Amino acid sequence: MEKSRVKKGIKEEADNNSDWRWLMDKGISGPFICISLFSILVRVSVSMHPYSGAGDSPKYGDFEAQRHWMEITTNLPVNQWYHNSTSNDLAYWGLDYPPLTAYQSYVHGIFLRFFHPDSVSLYTSRGHESYIGKLLMRWTVLTSDVLIFFPAVLWFIIVYASQSKGYKSNLPWHVAMILLNPCLILIDHGHFQYNCISLGLTIGAVAALLCDKDLVASFFFTLALNHKQMSAYFAPAFFSYLLGKSLRCKNPVLEVVKLGMIVIGTFALIWWPYIHSKVAIFEVVSRLAPFERGIYEDYVANFWCTTSVLIKWKKLFTTQSLKLLSLTITLSSCLPSMFLQIKTPSKRGFLYGLLNSAFSFYFFSFQVHEKSILLPLLPASLLAVEEPFLFQWLTQFALFSIFPLLLRDKLLLPYIALYAIFIFIHYGKPKPKPKPNTQKPDFFVSFVIVCFLLLSLVLHVIYLKVNPPKKYPFLFEAIIMLLCFSQFVFIAVYSIRKQWILSRELLVEVEKKRI
Repeated sequence: MEKSRVKKGIKEEADNNSDWRWLMDKGISGPFICISLFSILVRVSVSMHPYSGAGDSPKYGDFEAQRHWMEITTNLPVNQWYHNSTSNDLAYWGLDYPPLTAYQSYVHGIFLRFFHPDSVSLYTSRGHESYIGKLLMRWTVLTSDVLIFFPAVLWFIIVYASQSKGYKSNLPWHVAMILLNPCLILIDHGHFQYNCISLGLTIGAVAALLCDKDLVASFFFTLALNHKQMSAYFAPAFFSYLLGKSLRCKNPVLEVVKLGMIVIGTFALIWWPYIHSKVAIFEVVSRLAPFERGIYEDYVANFWCTTSVLIKWKKLFTTQSLKLLSLTITLSSCLPSMFLQIKTPSKRGFLYGLLNSAFSFYFFSFQVHEKSILLPLLPASLLAVEEPFLFQWLTQFALFSIFPLLLRDKLLLPYIALYAIFIFIHYGKPKPKPKPNTQKPDFFVSFVIVCFLLLSLVLHVIYLKVNPPKKYPFLFEAIIMLLCFSQFVFIAVYSIRKQWILSRELLVEVEKKRI
């Protein structure tokens, strides 16, 4: 038994090494570098345009929020970062993300203070928008992307390639699809955020899980959770897969304990400055759940906002009732996908489970923003080779769903440019040889697809050129929201059905082996 384990370990290591050698021997490292450099160039080009709240005093926008966190973390002791005081007015862009975001802000703040102290000086730097300050801020996002998101993507691609037949010809295309995701680039390098860090850590966790490094996966995902609480969108998928896998081990309790120790240890390490005081923990936790903002914000294409056209949730129910209702429906909608993964855990099923879990949270959780569509979009991009149409369709309508937000930030030109780049690269995917007796695309389905695309194009033009009625100033946002929500529901239903089919196929295979 021990010898077989050693042989298995040596074989896995050899397989991993062969994948890396394949990258070098087949000359694929050149395309990798070119794609990465082009992706960086696109990010730099987008960063030359305006950002959230540019010149819009007194509170500005997300750019000022991120800069202010750097100001706070570099000038105040760690125990005051989440504490409301005269030095840290939480009403003015107080920290509302977990401690890992605060540490990231501290590191970036040190960088800014070294080159341009005025941009993070306490009190006097509010609304700071000097050229050098903006340049340094943009640089922090770019370096975060390159140092965390890019390596995570490449690691995932290598692992995925080793486990997928006939995939290696699509490998450069897949890299381009993930690195040149228009929604992520426009939100991080246009609007201004650091989603690349939490999403990069999540991709790292997925890659580790796919190569059976479960403890490493738990560590990376816990880091993602502690960077942005929205990473909890993926928690049911990780939990159910790892639980299902652990239950099939010789010693399930030991496996669960090991995973639990990694999670608890990582949380303890990150929260160390706060775990010594109940008051400090409460101050941090209270900032992570902004219930006072309401169940939804702006015109996000999720269940609560879409149905509010007919049902005035905020008027009919108290915030406490909505919190309980939202929690119940969110967890209930996660259960089918979780059950499938616990019953028949598989790596392919896990990727669909990520998408299903993310959609459950996006549709039903409390206080969802338009930018949260980046979370369902991540697993869809990881499945891009297996589900090219699903990925394309979700990306196009995810992009459309954040169009009003990007237009407010004056990012129309980068929006059009990245949309065009995405379509150009997507349809450049190597096409497999047609199989005999392959059915032609259904005319009705093709007709419906064309109608939806034309409708979205018409709505783009209307939103840009036509003024809404004075009685309904947000009419066009509502129509865009309804259209995008309908497409997201279609994709979510398809995804859970696909996960169910995979689970059933796996059960059939297991039964055949028993016979």
